[in-house]
Amino acid sequence: MLEKTLTISGKEVRFRSSATVPRLYRIKFKRDIFKDLAKLEKSYKDKASEDGSALEIEDLEIFENVAYIMAFHADHSIPGTIDEWLDQFEMFSIYEVLPEILELWGTNLMTEVESKKNLAAVAGK
Repeated sequence: MLEKTLTISGKEVRFRSSATVPRLYRIKFKRDIFKDLAKLEKSYKDKASEDGSALEIEDLEIFENVAYIMAFHADHSIPGTIDEWLDQFEMFSIYEVLPEILELWGTNLMTEVESKKNLAAVAGK
């Protein structure tokens, strides 16, 4: 389980990434976080390499959903809906927060892969 605290609109927000996140995401949004994050990361990299045009609406929604789930996972006292949670922030740049969330998710996945490799070695496979 990994945590990161980011400052958004002058407010410190904790985000947590663990094996629980895909389940929380699936229960809340009825979607696959692995597919959604792969799409979001590709869109983000494509836009960054282009003329800096904005992300598509669907990508923004994925970002909001992932950010909310990771924040909720770190702090269950946050508001019960995404709208209420987002309403506590001033306007902020998704391009400042998104790379941090993608990095947190990617680091968690690398940790999971290493754990599986070590388990296989211990098990003698």
